[in-house]
Amino acid sequence: MRRQHTFKPIGVALIAVVSFMGLWIAPLSAALQDQERVEQLLGEMTLAEKLGQINMPCVYKRELGRDVESKMEGCRRFTLGESEPGIGPAGGFFTLANNILLEGPRQQAEFFNELQKLATGQTRLKIPLLQIEEGTHGLMCSMGTIYPEGIALGSTWDIDLIRKIYATAAREARAVGIHQLCTLVVEPIRDPRLGRNEEAYSEDPFLCARIAEAIVRGAQGRDVASPTNVAAVLCHYPGQSQPVGGLERGAMEISERMLREVFLPPWVAGIRKCGALGVMATYPAIDGIPVHGSEKILTGILREELGFEGLVLGEGNGIETLVYEGVARDYQEAGAMALKAGVDVGISYEPGYMGDMIKNVQQAKVPMSLIDRAVTRVLQMKLRQGLFENPFVDPARAVQIVHNARHQEMALEAARKGIVLLKNEGGLLPLAKNPKSIALIGPNADHERNLLGDYVSRTILQDIITIREGIQETVSPSTRIHYVKGCKVFETDLNEIDKAQEAARRADVAIVVVGENERHSPGQRGTNGEAHDVASLDLTGLQLDLVKAVHATGTPTVVVLVNGRPLSVRWIAEHVPAVVEAWLPGEKGGRAVADVLFGDYNPSGRLSVTIPRHVGQLPVYYNYKPSKAYWIKRGWGPSYVDIDASPLYEFGFGLSYTTFEYSNLKIAPERTGPGGSIQVSLDITNTGSRAGTEVVQLYINDLVSSVVTPVRELRGFRRLELGPGEKGTVTFILTPEELKLLDRQLEWVVEPGRFEVMIGRSCEDIRLTGQFEIAD
Repeated sequence: MRRQHTFKPIGVALIAVVSFMGLWIAPLSAALQDQERVEQLLGEMTLAEKLGQINMPCVYKRELGRDVESKMEGCRRFTLGESEPGIGPAGGFFTLANNILLEGPRQQAEFFNELQKLATGQTRLKIPLLQIEEGTHGLMCSMGTIYPEGIALGSTWDIDLIRKIYATAAREARAVGIHQLCTLVVEPIRDPRLGRNEEAYSEDPFLCARIAEAIVRGAQGRDVASPTNVAAVLCHYPGQSQPVGGLERGAMEISERMLREVFLPPWVAGIRKCGALGVMATYPAIDGIPVHGSEKILTGILREELGFEGLVLGEGNGIETLVYEGVARDYQEAGAMALKAGVDVGISYEPGYMGDMIKNVQQAKVPMSLIDRAVTRVLQMKLRQGLFENPFVDPARAVQIVHNARHQEMALEAARKGIVLLKNEGGLLPLAKNPKSIALIGPNADHERNLLGDYVSRTILQDIITIREGIQETVSPSTRIHYVKGCKVFETDLNEIDKAQEAARRADVAIVVVGENERHSPGQRGTNGEAHDVASLDLTGLQLDLVKAVHATGTPTVVVLVNGRPLSVRWIAEHVPAVVEAWLPGEKGGRAVADVLFGDYNPSGRLSVTIPRHVGQLPVYYNYKPSKAYWIKRGWGPSYVDIDASPLYEFGFGLSYTTFEYSNLKIAPERTGPGGSIQVSLDITNTGSRAGTEVVQLYINDLVSSVVTPVRELRGFRRLELGPGEKGTVTFILTPEELKLLDRQLEWVVEPGRFEVMIGRSCEDIRLTGQFEIAD
């Protein structure tokens, strides 16, 4: 029997900085002052004032009004505590600007200032409001910069860029008067049928954890009270991306081992390591308990294990999950259960946190201590973010910051880096900029909103560059572009396939842009985004027929995919010579796609998710257990009778317009103890004729372990830019954090034994291998 070495996390609490010789001693006094202020306010508050603080309703709720003007007045009344008997003044609002402040940053800043003046000037206790908004890929307000959607950001594998994106989103938010941003779906994508998985970043826990760290560091910075930072609200804790049937809100039937190995790593990284100050509770039930009512998940794991010190927000109508799951008889009981579990703030005008909560207190079903616990956390957050001292913003500054030129350039950079070249047979790409004619075909070739993804502003004021516009701006003025829509994404009432085929016959090259629909545009059926799940991952409507018809002309054909989930494009992968995965590339997406197609940018994106051949392969994530590998490679029967068991495109895959050579792998030391570290280095040479970026990926395999571990797990990656003929060295350090496993007692340990190191261009394209040993 092998001995196991357990590494328990060490919590470090900074109580005070003791000073001699005049050194700084402020932290202790500031903390005490804030605590005294909270206790003083809490002692003066009525029940109505307390319940006001734990309600920050979504402004799309009809209770606040039916149109913009009535909602604005409803927000004023709710701020003052004049909307609901026994509730208020308000604690704040959720997604206010996106719903009613549609004219841009000046109006947003001015109205937020107006509400703060009401809260701090016309209410008894003068407590400022806390404003929360969505920020999954940019500030979700009119004129907020729209970056690529999460799955595209994940495909950049550029952690520093992701940090900068969320820093700019925070800067824009705080400039208009918003204090917290919700960055959606930080847990791994486990089932691409789920529509809102477009908001997620990767299927891999390690990559998601690094992204979670970047989000928190970018959004919160070093001082969450700074006028450039916000609290990062990570969503949706602790996960929702493996629901039964791939359906929104479906139960997560997972073991505690899977919860801790797969779903918790991003939360551990974002909260314990980086100090995220917000989470939103998830919809699903996990292990039979709806998360909104799970004291184990919301308090035991979140606060006691991870050391979380921020606010837990309920989901939109999330308290209702306790009713429809059948664990609460009514909203009154659901409200009591959610408060006890650890939901601090209701965002949906739900009775369980309003009138029914008053009844709970009056009927002694909820002790005042639980109300006080939630209110204390709200007040502490407002103090921590400096809202009592600085509740107002400068509208002129907001205009200067929101959607400025630097932020737009970053959106273009992110779009370029997130594009993945899937196929380039015969070197068809990059295309020449001066052909006589191009046939540009497809429902997503000239569609603005379908480039943006979910969770963007209801009213978009800035120009969105479509793929058609990007190509027009890139090619020679003498090149004729013949555009044909061809068909719709989902519906079959438009059939221009013959017209598209004729355009392709007359062209030197055909570019066909297909994929998915976002869910908000009028006149089209949404196929992706929240609550838009699918049973098939194939192209919808007449799109595949359109591609086949264009390809049949013999004209060189490029397919560009605009989509938020991996699509099983088997026929396209087999027959079309060039395939580009653009994902949902944001407001500059059309320009970025053109840059890749015509060679102004050498593609460097790598898949952060696996693309399956068929939906029947699910789950298809790369880090599967050895039993699957055994049956595929050595089983006595076919892995699948009717289809190849391998993915269409594997995790980490992506082509470039240049080539790279891997060499000189060094592993040192080759043997160390459970607390030691291993250095892995290698050389990369650009062997092609143009500059390019390689994404070097390091995977490990614990060869013999006390529990079953995946056949490979990502444990390091680096982007390396190299000119033609240039060589660079990449170095990784593997610490106990990268080598640990969850043992049979569900303790994180580093076990003695041999580990295989695999380094390559994807999880399957491994160029170098080696081993090291952890000694007993």
